Amino acid sequence: MDAVLCSPSSAEDVHTAVILTHGAGGDMNFTHLVSVARALASSGIFCLRFTCKGLNLAYRVKAYRAVWDYLKTLKFTLKNIFVGGRSMGGRAAAALCRQLSAGTEGAVGGLICLSFPLHPPGQTDAHRQRSADLRELPEHMEVLFVSGTEDQMCEKVVFNRMLKEMKAQVEVFWINGGSHGLTVKDRSEDSVLQQVNSHVIAWTKKHQL
Repeated sequence: MDAVLCSPSSAEDVHTAVILTHGAGGDMNFTHLVSVARALASSGIFCLRFTCKGLNLAYRVKAYRAVWDYLKTLKFTLKNIFVGGRSMGGRAAAALCRQLSAGTEGAVGGLICLSFPLHPPGQTDAHRQRSADLRELPEHMEVLFVSGTEDQMCEKVVFNRMLKEMKAQVEVFWINGGSHGLTVKDRSEDSVLQQVNSHVIAWTKKHQL
């Protein structure tokens, strides 16, 4: 696996890190992940992003766990580690979050899901299976969803119904008019990413110890 750690200009007294991975296609150099990682580092938060090819969710969760373990071996004194990802990467992060939360409470600072793929386009019945890990997260877990209102893989009515079944503490940030790729008609990619990054940073800082 390939991975890149974006570090703040001064790593002294930095105790928070975010791990991010990509969706079913692409890699860790996907524009949105690079943008979020650099924004987090600029705001004083480590961000480790990694590439894990393949569509097998169990394999990707196993790989995510290896990255989690690797980050904890680094010389930094981390008090908060948040896990997250875009699209399928968010599913892998949710599954890992569920596994880790079954152990020591507080092991995971929170979960960040960018464009969570609740169901394939037009197949909303698949949402039960895809949201199983989310619905099993414990009450103390903090979760942030960033989704577009026009995302064909996250129909808003179905998504809101699923949220009512979650026990975790959830915050949803909707990008008005946003697609699954968070593109918005008549808006530049940079303006959308700036909006997303600002919200991810604010949410992460709010929930760090």
